[in-house]
Amino acid sequence: MNKADRAGRLAGKTMVVTGGAGILGHSVANVAHSEGAQIVLFDVVGEFSSDLTGSGAQYLQVDLTDDQAVERAIAEVGSFDIVANIAGGFDMGPTVFETTDERWEAMQKINVTTLRTMLRHAVPVLQRRGGGSIVNVGALGALRGAGNMGAYTAAKSTVMRLTEALSDELRHQSINVNAVLPSLIDTPRNRADMPDADHDQWVSPDDLANVICFLASDDASAVHGAMVPVTGLV
Repeated sequence: MNKADRAGRLAGKTMVVTGGAGILGHSVANVAHSEGAQIVLFDVVGEFSSDLTGSGAQYLQVDLTDDQAVERAIAEVGSFDIVANIAGGFDMGPTVFETTDERWEAMQKINVTTLRTMLRHAVPVLQRRGGGSIVNVGALGALRGAGNMGAYTAAKSTVMRLTEALSDELRHQSINVNAVLPSLIDTPRNRADMPDADHDQWVSPDDLANVICFLASDDASAVHGAMVPVTGLV
C-alpha cells in the first residue's frame, strides 16, 4: 500500500503522542497527520517548534512521571481515539551486579512509569468513548537479556508484558493494545554512538512510524496484544 492509498486512514481521529518532541515521536506525529489525524503532542521539554504546530497540532509540556500533571493534560485534551506511547529512553549501562539503584530506577522511570501514568488517565477516556487504540514501544533486544543492558531490557520487557496484560483486559471493549519492537533506530544519537555501523541497515523513524500508525488504525482492529518486530535489515 503506497502513501496515496493509505491517506485518510486516520481521518477523523485524534492521536496523543508522548515523547512528541523526540525523533520517533515527531515522525509518528508527522505520519499520523499525513493520514488525517489531529495531533496532540506531550513532552517534558519546554521549548518546541514544529511545522505540525502550525497545522493545528497541539503541544503540551507534560512531565509524564507526574501523575497530577498527566491528569491535567488529559483533561485539557478531552476526548481522543489513539495513544502512541513513544516516550522512553536507552542506556547501555554497566554489568548487572554493578548497576546502581539510581541507574535502575532511571530506566524504570523513563520507560515504565511514564507508560503507567499515561495509561492510568488515558484508558478511562477510551473506555468512555467506547473504543480506541494504544500503541507502545518495546524493544527487540528485550526479548532476552543482554550484557550491559540489564536495566534497559528489564524495563522494556516490563513494557511488553504490560502491553499484553492490558490487551487482555481491554480487547472486549473495542480497545486495541499492541507494541512495536524496533531494533536499532536510525537517529542522530545512534549514528554518533556507532559511527562505523552500516546505518542503511537500521530502521528509519518514518518506517517505524508507519507501522505504529497501522496498529493505531481501524485496519488493525483484529490485532490484539501483538509484539510486532520492526527490524529493518539488521
